[in-house]
Amino acid sequence: MRIKDKRWIRIRIYVTGICFLLVLGVIFLRAYQLQILEGSRLSSLAKEGYTGRLTFTTQRGTIFDRNGKELAVSIEVGSVYSYPKRVKDKTRTAALIARALDIDKRDVVKKLQSSRSFVWIKRKVTPEEIKRVRELNLAGIELTRESRRYYPSMDTGAHIIGFASQDNKGLEGIELHYNWYLEGQQIRVNRIHDALGRTLVFDGTRMEEHDPYDLILTLDKDISYKAQRTLRKAVERSGARSGVCIVMRPRTGEILAMAVVPEFNPNIFWHSRPYEWRNRAVTDCFEPGSTLKAFLLAAALEDGVITPETVLDCERGEYAIGNYIIHDSRPFGVLPVREIIRFSSNIGAIKIGQRLGAKRFHYYLQRFGFGERTGIDLPGERKGTLKSVGDTSLLGQNTLYFGQGISASPLQLAVAFGAIANGGHLMKPYLVKSIVDQGGEAIKESYPVVRRDIITSETAQEVRRILEGVVRKGGTAPGAAIEGYPVAGKTGTAQKVDPIKRSYSDKKCVAFFGGFAPSDSPSIVILVALDEPQGKPYGGIVAAPVFSDVGRWTLNHLNVTPSFPPATASSPASQARPPRLSDGGQAERGGLGHEPAGRRNASYPTERDEEIVVLNPDFPGTIPDVRGLGVREVLKKTKRLGLKVIVKGSGLAVEQSPASGTPLGKHRLLTVTFRPPC
Repeated sequence: MRIKDKRWIRIRIYVTGICFLLVLGVIFLRAYQLQILEGSRLSSLAKEGYTGRLTFTTQRGTIFDRNGKELAVSIEVGSVYSYPKRVKDKTRTAALIARALDIDKRDVVKKLQSSRSFVWIKRKVTPEEIKRVRELNLAGIELTRESRRYYPSMDTGAHIIGFASQDNKGLEGIELHYNWYLEGQQIRVNRIHDALGRTLVFDGTRMEEHDPYDLILTLDKDISYKAQRTLRKAVERSGARSGVCIVMRPRTGEILAMAVVPEFNPNIFWHSRPYEWRNRAVTDCFEPGSTLKAFLLAAALEDGVITPETVLDCERGEYAIGNYIIHDSRPFGVLPVREIIRFSSNIGAIKIGQRLGAKRFHYYLQRFGFGERTGIDLPGERKGTLKSVGDTSLLGQNTLYFGQGISASPLQLAVAFGAIANGGHLMKPYLVKSIVDQGGEAIKESYPVVRRDIITSETAQEVRRILEGVVRKGGTAPGAAIEGYPVAGKTGTAQKVDPIKRSYSDKKCVAFFGGFAPSDSPSIVILVALDEPQGKPYGGIVAAPVFSDVGRWTLNHLNVTPSFPPATASSPASQARPPRLSDGGQAERGGLGHEPAGRRNASYPTERDEEIVVLNPDFPGTIPDVRGLGVREVLKKTKRLGLKVIVKGSGLAVEQSPASGTPLGKHRLLTVTFRPPC
């Protein structure tokens, strides 16, 4: 062989060797990448291909009412699942399954064509559906048992209890807030399967979490049912958008009922819209309107700036604040404080507020819990709004006295009324009395909590006596009376703000009635709120009858002894009539710059009351309190009463004789001493 041929063979050997080395190098680098750099990730991917983990949640704890009646329980139901790789004829199988379970065939086909090894077809199905699936005997379609949440009371108390998801996770209400306690053990099973999804071996089980606990609520199922049914009728009758009725024990803060309309059935909560799940008692805030006058009264009495007999001039229904004119629904003249509250005069409330002062009133509103959350054991509670005095205009400071420029939830109002009912203690409301384990032993209990003391028991008692006049004949809410029991309360009809006009609406308002019974020793507080009632939207007309109906039934249910025989009580029929005075009318609905047509010259009621005898608008029958007024104001006020005044000194009135509250009788001479302000 020639030297040239040998050289060529050598070159080919070198080239071939280099190619082999390059190939081996590429293989080595690829092996390094797969085994070293990406080994963990690829190992996990491979493991996921032949292993899986199934999670089964045991039953949730039971929720009981205060008397041991079940409100939420867990029951065993069947569920249908599939191993898609074991299903041969996916189209035919999907058609049969869809017909048996009454579901969309396209959804079933999509699941069966999935690359996943396990899919749910339909969970928590009925026994009839289980029977139909079992009779089909289809390859790759399996059945199992699961726990499902069931609510035997359906819509009663639904907004309190809430509901749980398909995976037994709390989504709303008590179910969500106490999910950790209600949630049971989770059983997690590791399994190894082949390429067709067939299980080869179970790799043990692992228990997580804890045993489920049961909850005992403060709710009374029967009271809740009564409140829900009565509220529903009131909403339908008035054409309102929604409604709330809260029943609470004032001495403890226990919530006995919290009814909300519109309603929903938690067993099929997906059939309702999300806004229907909302617990409006804690999430919706409104201006409280004239219900706030009850707390203004309490604050002014506590500070000693007025007495129940203090006489104030209501200015014949018109009162200027800056460039604005505040109107009352009636041209009230001079009225004592108890009558101002009884007839819900806005101008009278302003006069009380001016004696108290904006800063002091703001202080007391904070003490009554406005502008802060109540702390109830429910999710989603809002705190409302309460502006500082420095951020409020002169007009805003004065309109606050009759409930404008502040917002509060129905629960905040109920708790504040409870403070008046129980002697001045602001209680923390609560819903869960105790949490017990499966053996019935309590692991956690709730007790009444006093958040703060606001007013003295003597002041609270005086406020209750004055609020009784609101419910008597001639007040703004005789429809709230309960036969056999004395009742005290306050109406409110608050205008809503029109978001387009950015002013108070003439058509949309919220009607309130908050009160307690028996007023001499309150056992219950009830707050009723109706959002945007139609027709006559006043609290005394649409909300007060709900209080009366629910209150009468609740007091009987709780075995509260009547305070006086029914024969001597006022007739319910006569008290249920719409009051001759509206619930503050336009006065409680803002009253800025307008008043109802045809009512400016309406006559003043002259019904006799058990404690007050009103003679006529200008002659209330007692000497007025003129302290703090200037000479001109004193002369102007006393002239209307036919009094002659002896003026001593100058400045502001500091002393008077006879004293305020003295019956006029033959006293037609009033001596007033004036001194310059310091």
